[in-house]
Amino acid sequence: MPKRSAALPALSRRERQVMDILFRRGEATAADVMNDLPDPPSYSSVRSILSILVEKGHVRYREENLRYVYLPAASPEHVREEALRHVIRTFFDGSTDQTIAAVLRMSDSKLSDGDIARLQERIRRAQQREEDE
Repeated sequence: MPKRSAALPALSRRERQVMDILFRRGEATAADVMNDLPDPPSYSSVRSILSILVEKGHVRYREENLRYVYLPAASPEHVREEALRHVIRTFFDGSTDQTIAAVLRMSDSKLSDGDIARLQERIRRAQQREEDE
């Protein structure tokens, strides 16, 4: 079994669904989560899942008008970067260029001239950072 690189505990399928909802919404009450879940469990089960996610360190909450509002403990940017690092290591043997080539091969990756210009500028900046180091 592969080692987990993240310090946070793994998520069950239902916990992952709840996290997806929280990332999509930014924040949500237990009722909001329940409404967005496919084949939702009871309200008390949703509250239990949210409590487990708080205990695991994936979610935090604040009290607002006698209710709890839940939000991801990490920023979407951080989670997105960690997930992408994992995909690059796991499926592309750590190769950034193989990853980019795969994205460009995808049928829904139609690049406009503006997209290409922005990518070229990002590549130029990355090269400059490497030279500066």
